[in-house]
Amino acid sequence: MDSDLLGIPPTHLPDDPTAAALEQGVAPDQVAASAPASSLAWAVLAEDALADDRPVEAYAYARTGYHRGLDALRRAGWRGQGPVPWEHEPNRGFLRALAALSRAAGAIGEEDERHRCQEFLRASSATAGRELGL
Repeated sequence: MDSDLLGIPPTHLPDDPTAAALEQGVAPDQVAASAPASSLAWAVLAEDALADDRPVEAYAYARTGYHRGLDALRRAGWRGQGPVPWEHEPNRGFLRALAALSRAAGAIGEEDERHRCQEFLRASSATAGRELGL
């Protein structure tokens, strides 16, 4: 898809060099410590914390990944709206952090934030919403 219904072009983040380290099995906390701007590293930390029933930690990790992702999106030309396609692999760190933030917010009773993040995810990428179960 080249644009959303408003004609806004999609935002494509640059490659995340931490993806290779994570794929090679480097611990996500080490990856995040060495590259704190990586949404992907924070998203993995959040997903792991959610899987281990540590929702407060997951919330903190996901919020960090989400904000780091917003910074990266803005640097890539995003102006607060428009598609962030799941199909563009470097976007997935931000989208995964956003999904994890929605889940973690729900787990700690922050229903307004859970819903807002879920809607933001779906508006950014319907495919991400489906792929991430939201």
